[in-house]
Amino acid sequence: MIHIFTTGGTIEGLDYVDDNGITKSNVTIEDFFKGANVDFKYTIEGVFKKDSRAINENDRNLLVSKIAESNATKILITHGTFTMEDTAKYIGRLNLKKTIVLVGSFILGSSENTDAPFNLGYAISSLQLLKPDVYIAMNGQIFLWNNVSKNLETNKFERNE
Repeated sequence: MIHIFTTGGTIEGLDYVDDNGITKSNVTIEDFFKGANVDFKYTIEGVFKKDSRAINENDRNLLVSKIAESNATKILITHGTFTMEDTAKYIGRLNLKKTIVLVGSFILGSSENTDAPFNLGYAISSLQLLKPDVYIAMNGQIFLWNNVSKNLETNKFERNE
C-alpha cells in the first residue's frame, strides 16, 4: 500500500495567481492514475493546497504527523517545486524509518505538455524500489534529502557537489 499525501503545487494543476488564491484545477492525482491504468493499492489524502513558497513549519509539522500516523511504509508526497528540498530536509532529519518520495512538476498538471505524469510515474516506481529514507524524484533522477538543491536557472534539481 502506498499512502499519497497532496500539498498543492503545479502537479495538481494549481496556478497560484497571487498571494490570495489559486485558480481551480480540473486535474487530480487520481486522474493521472486512471489514465495510466495503474494496478497497485494506494490511498490519497489531501493535507493542504498551497503554493510551496507559502508552506511553513506548521504545515511541515502537520505533514510529518500524517506520515507518522500512517500504517503505510511507502509514502508519496506531491509538492510544489519551489520549496520541495526544504520539506525533504525537514522530514529527512527526523529519520521516520519509512520510504518517502516527494514529487512535483514544473509545468501545470492541467497543461497539455505537462511533466506531471512522467514525474509521478517515475516517483511511484522509485518508491517501490528504494530503501527507507527521504528522496526527491524529479527530472528522471532520484535525489537523497541531504544532497539536493534546485537550480533556478535550469529549473532542474541537482546533487550538491
